[in-house]
Amino acid sequence: MREPAFWYRPRSPKSHLLSPLGALYGAIAARRMARKGFDAGIPVLCVGNYHVGGAGKTPTVLALTRLLRELGETPVVLSRGYGGRLHGPVMVDRERHTAADVGDEALMMARDVPVAVARDRIDGVALAKSQGATVILMDDGFQNPLLLKDASLVVIDSERGLGNGKVFPAGPLRAPLKAQLARTDALVLIGDGHAADDVAAEMSSRGKPVLRARLKPDAASVARLQGKRVFAFAGIGDPERFFRTLRASGIEVARTRPFADHHVFSPDELAALAADARREQLTLATTEKDLARLCGNEAVPEGIVPFVVQLEFEDPVRLKQLVSDHLYKARERRFGMR
Repeated sequence: MREPAFWYRPRSPKSHLLSPLGALYGAIAARRMARKGFDAGIPVLCVGNYHVGGAGKTPTVLALTRLLRELGETPVVLSRGYGGRLHGPVMVDRERHTAADVGDEALMMARDVPVAVARDRIDGVALAKSQGATVILMDDGFQNPLLLKDASLVVIDSERGLGNGKVFPAGPLRAPLKAQLARTDALVLIGDGHAADDVAAEMSSRGKPVLRARLKPDAASVARLQGKRVFAFAGIGDPERFFRTLRASGIEVARTRPFADHHVFSPDELAALAADARREQLTLATTEKDLARLCGNEAVPEGIVPFVVQLEFEDPVRLKQLVSDHLYKARERRFGMR
């Protein structure tokens, strides 16, 4: 879906009109979050966000994957497979699955880490454990109570923040902020903005860590686009963040085209993108997630450059200690390790 502009406007009449629905939705969501979840038997780390749309969960999951491997763990990602037709449980196989099967995020992550797709997360736990998982990394699902989470890291884009701070449909929040803060073990702020400073201050006052991170472009991706005039397009939660990242990398972005999150590109749309790029002598560039959705589509124009980014934490030592502590506590709780 494309986020309504009024979600990011203070005192919008539309938001005010929808506030009663937001209050009802929020009350139900908060009550649901309070339920006790199923114990997976192994540590479960959840990467989520407070609001609908993108915030940087996928690069955070991949960064945690690398860290867990450094710690000697065998992580398996558990994904709902948003946008895919398969209900699972199924392990993502990049040789035979497409984004239409398992969703773009799951397909993209499967390049670097085993990914179990399951609409029923408890079934997904069994599948992940059958693959030798010592830790389950939940991609999203912070508000879902079915699984007991040993630690929840919530990601916020520091440039966008939480909009008007109201609950869906009056605003972007998936549940009342107070209920979500109470279940957050660490906050991850991506970027150098200040839109989430109030939330960070509240987390700090609760004695919870606030970790800062930035998306670092892959050098090879930058090199492929350096010196070219680029036509950037993206169907992610925040296309503007992608466009800003390109420009911040010294790339000349001559034209942009945003699409809704998880947008499925039609042959006509792809043909129009290619025609515009040829006419203006531009190089097409998009995100890895968008490229995952394009795989297998015969109408995909040639020469699209995927712009690869990796999340880097400002204080990786602190992150490592945080994760290590939660893993230890999770195992101590289950097995009485002393």
